[in-house]
Amino acid sequence: MAKDKTDDEIAVPPAPAAAQQQTLTVDDSTVSAGYANFCRVSSTPEELILDLGLNPNPYAQGNVTVHVGQRIIMNHFTAKRLLSALSMALQRHEQAFGVLETDVRRRVKPSVTATMPRS
Repeated sequence: MAKDKTDDEIAVPPAPAAAQQQTLTVDDSTVSAGYANFCRVSSTPEELILDLGLNPNPYAQGNVTVHVGQRIIMNHFTAKRLLSALSMALQRHEQAFGVLETDVRRRVKPSVTATMPRS
């Protein structure tokens, strides 16, 4: 007949070692910089996809072709961390420089036409 184990006989995994501080070094010696004024976001169940491109004439009418110059693919966990980092960066920017209005119609200042008095 098997002997019942008591609490002090049960094997307990060892406690993890004290958490070590991670040092992260970023090597940007081969980075390629780009500019985008267009972003398309799509996703799959596993990944989030950002297509970044340049729209040379964002106010054009009719059919416009935007050439995607960069595609960033990340998992949803990384995307959520990116969202948080971008949100914090934009909050700091707006605190320093004022609110960023994304609706261009609200940013346009009405033109003031000078009227000359008639003689």
